[in-house]
Amino acid sequence: MTNHSLLIKNACIVNEGQTIDGDVLIRAGRIERISAGITAAEADDIIDAGGLHLLPGLIDDQVHFREPGLTAKGDIATESAAAVAGGITSFMEMPNVKPPTTDRQALEDKYARATGRSRANFAFYLGASNDNLDEIRRLEPTDACGIKMFMGASTGNMLVDDPEVLDRVFADSPLLLVTHCEDTPMITANEQAMREKYGDDVPMAEHPVIRSAEACYASSSLAVELARRHDARLHVFHLTTGRELELFAPGPIGGKSITAEVCVHHLFFDESRYADLGTQIKCNPAIKTAADREALLDGLATGRLDVVATDHAPHLAEEKAGTYFNAPAGLPLVQHALLSLLEHVHDGRLSLELVVTRSSHAVADLFGITERGYIREGYRADLVLVDLKGKTTVSPKNILYKCGWSPFDGYRFRSSIAATLVNGVIAYRDGIVTDEIAGQRLDCNSARDLRP
Repeated sequence: MTNHSLLIKNACIVNEGQTIDGDVLIRAGRIERISAGITAAEADDIIDAGGLHLLPGLIDDQVHFREPGLTAKGDIATESAAAVAGGITSFMEMPNVKPPTTDRQALEDKYARATGRSRANFAFYLGASNDNLDEIRRLEPTDACGIKMFMGASTGNMLVDDPEVLDRVFADSPLLLVTHCEDTPMITANEQAMREKYGDDVPMAEHPVIRSAEACYASSSLAVELARRHDARLHVFHLTTGRELELFAPGPIGGKSITAEVCVHHLFFDESRYADLGTQIKCNPAIKTAADREALLDGLATGRLDVVATDHAPHLAEEKAGTYFNAPAGLPLVQHALLSLLEHVHDGRLSLELVVTRSSHAVADLFGITERGYIREGYRADLVLVDLKGKTTVSPKNILYKCGWSPFDGYRFRSSIAATLVNGVIAYRDGIVTDEIAGQRLDCNSARDLRP
């Protein structure tokens, strides 16, 4: 990193629960000074941020960038470009690729693939399976950002459905456990009932009935019970129901050993949208009722939901055009995640300060990420400038995902992303992803206990 300096002038800085006017001086990739009235003579380059809000870059704790083995759908280079265009400066990527990331050699292969190609900072999960408990036990805190465990339907051997192995993973995991929670037997029974009713032509509106609220609660409550039994640190991914919120304590993330996440699409869509979007919003766990959506927004505000993320999961348009059982679950989201959250700010449901807390601060704290997630002197300059008066209309012409489509196609957001900085380097500005590739391996330690 050179000693190049950049001054962001006249910004509305949103950080640590407050919004203040000020300037930010960046040097050699770090925030050197935050104050008012920093002079232009102190910097090599200047961004005039008058009228813009400066936020810490979002840290997305759940993405599927499809590399290795599934790169027709997306890859680290393409999806990280879409991420920085959306204000996401760091991501944590899932293990259900081909081959799955279930040992340390596969982890290091993914780190090597990302180095020099990822525009955003990166970390990777080790996946739990029924047969890699010894590999989990041998992990060092910096090897992975966490242990991902599918306690519901998954691909290949990624489903942990052996009760003895499940118990031992909770007992022995050296890192934070993150879980996908759905009850497979309940889902299988629901699928069979729908096949008997409709044959193979099941309407998409039945998806939240098949991947039901009951299936989610049964699995989430089991995960919480196991975590309490073994005093394990647990983070439950993508909650979708109001009922599940009762399993998690409200309040700040500090002091918690059991935490929960919500994803942007579960805050934005509800089951009424299956009628027009169909398989485009098919995801697991399913988008559910309007009442569930409202409860999730409330849970984010009260702190029962600690983190907001994307679960970005691109598939080819022709794959998504299949019938219910053939169309894969998942949708691309990183480019428009922050914009969708800002819609709730415009609607008065969330404050901008709360969005920053849940999408940046809390993620850095939860995963023990060093010197990121806050706008602080000495920290890495991972930043995003947003224009709350700007407008962004999503169209195929500006979609950056390799899959080429978005469930937001045609939607007009009431904000825009003006610029994104990764390690002090401008990665995106004024609608253009730059040629700079500044992403670095995240320094994570999710073994760190948040409790005092």
